[in-house]
Amino acid sequence: MSAAAQHSRLSRERWEEFSYDQQILMIANELHRTARLIRIGAWDRVHPGLERVLQLTDLTISCVTSPTRRRELLRWRDLAAALYRQRRPEPGAHEAAFRCLLQFTPTAFQQTALLLGDRKHEGAGRKHEGGSREH
Repeated sequence: MSAAAQHSRLSRERWEEFSYDQQILMIANELHRTARLIRIGAWDRVHPGLERVLQLTDLTISCVTSPTRRRELLRWRDLAAALYRQRRPEPGAHEAAFRCLLQFTPTAFQQTALLLGDRKHEGAGRKHEGGSREH
C-alpha cells in the first residue's frame, strides 16, 4: 500500500489520538522526506510526498479547536499547496515552509537545528570585535 493511500485512509478519529505536537512532527517528517527527494531530483516522488503533507495538514486542521491554530495552519497550508503546484518545487521555498512549520510548537522547534541546521541563525549572538552582540 502506498503511503498516500495509507494516509487517505487515516481517520480523523485516529489522528485526534495524537497530540498536536505529534501531528506537527508527523507533517514535518513528510516534509523532511520530500526535502531529500528534491535534493536528489526525484521529481516523480516529490508530488506524492507533498500530497501526504497536505493530507496530514487537512487532518490536523479538522481536529484543532483553537481558532488561532486553525488560522495559522490554514495559512501554512497555502505555503504547502504553493509547493505542490510547482512543477519542481524550489529548495529554498521548501525549506522556508519547513522552517515555518517547525515553529508551530516548542517541541517541533527543538528539531530545527537537527533537521535544517541553524543556517538562518548563524552568527546570532556572536560577539563583534568590539564586544557588542549582533542584532
